[in-house]
Amino acid sequence: MGNTLTIAQAHDKLRTKQCSSSELVQACIDRIESVDPTVNAVVYKNFERALNEAKKIDSAGDFSHPLAGIPYLTKDVYCEKGIPTTACSNILRAKDYVPPFDSTTTARLKASGAISIGKSNTDEFTMGASTETSCYGTTRCPWDTSRVAGGSSGGSAAGVAADECLFALGTDTGGSIRQPASFCGCTGLRVTYGRTSRYGVMSMASSLDTIGPLCKSIEDIAIVLGAIAGKDPLDATTADVPVPDYRAALTGNIKGMKLGLPKEYFIDGMHAETEAAVRATTEVFESLGATVEEISLPHTAYATPTYYIICPSEVSSNMARFDGIRYGHTVENAENLVEYYKDVRSDGFGPEVKRRIMIGTYALSAGYFDAYYRQAQKVRTLILQDFTTAFKSVDAIIAPVAPNPAFTVGAHENDPVAMYLEDIFLDSQVMAGIPALSVPCGFSKEHLPIGLQIMGPQWQEENVLKIAHAYEQATTWHTAKPSL
Repeated sequence: MGNTLTIAQAHDKLRTKQCSSSELVQACIDRIESVDPTVNAVVYKNFERALNEAKKIDSAGDFSHPLAGIPYLTKDVYCEKGIPTTACSNILRAKDYVPPFDSTTTARLKASGAISIGKSNTDEFTMGASTETSCYGTTRCPWDTSRVAGGSSGGSAAGVAADECLFALGTDTGGSIRQPASFCGCTGLRVTYGRTSRYGVMSMASSLDTIGPLCKSIEDIAIVLGAIAGKDPLDATTADVPVPDYRAALTGNIKGMKLGLPKEYFIDGMHAETEAAVRATTEVFESLGATVEEISLPHTAYATPTYYIICPSEVSSNMARFDGIRYGHTVENAENLVEYYKDVRSDGFGPEVKRRIMIGTYALSAGYFDAYYRQAQKVRTLILQDFTTAFKSVDAIIAPVAPNPAFTVGAHENDPVAMYLEDIFLDSQVMAGIPALSVPCGFSKEHLPIGLQIMGPQWQEENVLKIAHAYEQATTWHTAKPSL
């Protein structure tokens, strides 16, 4: 079936007329209709439009771009012209907000011929690590549907793992691409901050948000990143730096490269099989000619507390635009404007969004700004310096993605702090603005995927992908498929 192919495999078949784009799209549609009632990865189906686009591409017969005719899922925070986009929040779902424009990323993918077939589930405004805060309900891990798919890009990761699409778009603010990729057994990349455009993607924390792909292989990651990366005049935070040929970097040759294994990422209480799987990767890398040495990132323990000051502070600012005046949820019979705002936001936002708004507003308030927000920014600089120092002696850093495989639905229902600690290995990279990738590296005894995290210096996605690809080609973890 075409839906099980990688992008590279599908492109070869399209180019040689062994299949059509319409057949690929229809295969993904059939798969979604078959398994998504169980998985709950797709929250809006754009099937008719997708099939029409596929017919046009087939008619033109131009498959020169590797993404031409390839169906994908779009996380429900990317604006697509004419397609409802709700951030999985009742504040926008109540009146089906329909953007009048495309995000830069979806516009670039459209120009390449890729076909969006639907919106994937996410935690509300990307706030969460399990999709349990989504107004559409929780996305389930395709390997064990009693467990979460991770978050916030859980719908995208589950969609890729369940072969509901050939790739998906996600966002990573505090690990929201890497953690669900690890939980679902696919590959996901957080790019250097500023490598890809955030224009048209609903913001959570503007100085932390990045957007990137989730795919079935490293080669596919390279293909998608090549299409979406680069300076965007509509996003002042994108950098005017060259976009290399990522696919050409996948040589498999990592002889002489030095990899660091940070001791701070192996903590008490860590899942034993996760630790064993990640440590076992060192043998693979050494067999490929790389060297692995223990390093220290001494401020790692402060990353998550720092993140949960800076992120809510920016949430407090970004969520202010959702006031029920210009678009979204409305209420009637409010006696004055203040009551109207209160009623709209009380009805429209879920508990986690409200929690972060409250924390952020407190941290930014007079009398507390210096004690919390300013101090957090100072620690952020120390964390960046840790990585800067480490990358003077190693080419990349390898570590676990998460301390455990996918947890059961509801496991952290009444404990938000426990949910925040799911990000413990994922926030340092955010503070430093560096690229980091999750690639499958094993399974637990319960047959749940385990992910390896590979980190590199800023703008060095090329090397991160090169190392990940060499590991992937030497192992078979990425070829395993869940039974649904």
